[in-house]
Parts: sequence; C-alpha cells; structure tokens
Amino acid sequence: MKLIRYVAWGLVAVVAIAAAVASIAWYTGQMGGTNKATASIGGPFALVDTDGDRVTEAAFAGKPTAMFFGFTFCPDVCPTTLYEAGGWLDALGDKADDVTIVFVSVDPERDTPDQLKSYLSSFDPRIVGLTGSREQVDDVVSKYRVYAKKVPLDDGDYTMDHSAAVMLFDRDGDFAGTIDYRESKENAVAKLERLVAGG
Repeated sequence: MKLIRYVAWGLVAVVAIAAAVASIAWYTGQMGGTNKATASIGGPFALVDTDGDRVTEAAFAGKPTAMFFGFTFCPDVCPTTLYEAGGWLDALGDKADDVTIVFVSVDPERDTPDQLKSYLSSFDPRIVGLTGSREQVDDVVSKYRVYAKKVPLDDGDYTMDHSAAVMLFDRDGDFAGTIDYRESKENAVAKLERLVAGG
C-alpha cells in the first residue's frame, strides 16, 4: 500500500510540474518571448504645443525621446526635473540634438499653451511643452501608463499627484526605460547617451 501511495503522489507531482511547464510555455507564447508590458507603453496621441499647434507622436519619429508628465503649478518635482533636464542636455553636448525632451501637462484645465510657454521659459528652451483638451491628455496618460490624479486642497483649489519618472523611448518609439526622480546626473546622462547610440 505504501508503494502504491508513493507512486500516486509521484504521479501527482509529475502532473503538477507538467501543468506548470505548460503554463509557462503558454505565457511565453502569448508574450511572444518578449516583455509585452513594456511594449504596450506609448502609442499615438494628438496634443498641442506652446504655440497652440497640433502635435502628434509623428513629430518625434526617428529620434529618441525623453517624456516627463507634470504640471506648471507643481511645487517641487516638476521644476526640479525640468531644471535637471537642462543639465542633461548641456552634458550631452552635440549629442543633445539627437534626443528630444518633452514635458506633457496632466493639468490641461490650467495649463493652456500660453501658461505652458510662460512656465517653460524658465528652463532650457530645447524642452518641448505639450498640453491639450482633457480628453486628449487623458488619452495620452492612459497610453503611456502614467499615474495622474487631481487632489482637492482645503482652500478649494487642487494639486496633482503624478508619476515622477522621466520615460525614455528609442527612435522607433518603443519604451526603453526611465530616469528616476533625483537620479544622479551621471546615470541620467549615461542613459541618454545609450539611447542616442541605439543601445
């Protein structure tokens, strides 16, 4: 009886292992052998720049892009990141022409093109500012998997919680990683250099 019991448990174990292997194989097949979660970040969008002109993702095709989502009334994360981004561009030297840094507002109700232009005038002029209607901004926020939420304040005003990382995309528009908030300048510049080099 003990032998039969051991054989039975052995068969159960074999079946369980086979099921696990089959599940992994199915998952890998479904994912095409690559991480589709990262591939799903990004996509087509239609916004407006600081002159009120329509801009789509096609405007950045063929060149790596670093995208940061924030808002002009942001008290700390946004101005810090935009200031640092200017330093990254300076450190890149001639290579800075081969990457585009884009600031996308998550607060279109307040961040009109004129407001965005005025705000960005305090930072590097090479940073591109984009905003749009509520629907347009919600669409790009969803496609780029960005967290953004309006938070009411006691005085009746509001602020915005939002993702703090800069998102990197290669020249084909594929997601290529992030620069984290307050990451060292050396690391940030190295990531941008690899992005420009196609690595």
